[in-house]
Amino acid sequence: MAKYLLAYKGGQMGQTVAEREEGMAKWGAWFGGLGAAIVDPGNPFGPSAAVPSNGAAGAPSALSGYSIVNADTLAAAAELAKGCPVIDAGGSVEVYEAIPIEM
Repeated sequence: MAKYLLAYKGGQMGQTVAEREEGMAKWGAWFGGLGAAIVDPGNPFGPSAAVPSNGAAGAPSALSGYSIVNADTLAAAAELAKGCPVIDAGGSVEVYEAIPIEM
C-alpha cells in the first residue's frame, strides 16, 4: 500500500457561521468514510508565496490544502478523492503518489 497526497485547489469557505459549520460537517463525514485510509487529514492553506529558480517574486499557488491517504493504486486514491467536499465547493483535487525515500 502506498501513500498519496490529495492536493486541494480552490473551493470556498462558507460565508456565514452556519455555512462553515455545514462545511466542516461534510469534511468530518468524508474523513469518517475514509476510515483507515486516512493517514493525515492535513490542513487548509493560508496565504502563499512562490520562490522560482531565478529568485524573482512568483505568483502564489492555487493550492488550498492537503490530506494524505493510503491506497493500493493511484486509481484507488483518485476514487477516494471523488468524495472530497472541496469538489462540491467548486474546487478540485489533484492526486500524487508520495514516493518513499531513505535518508
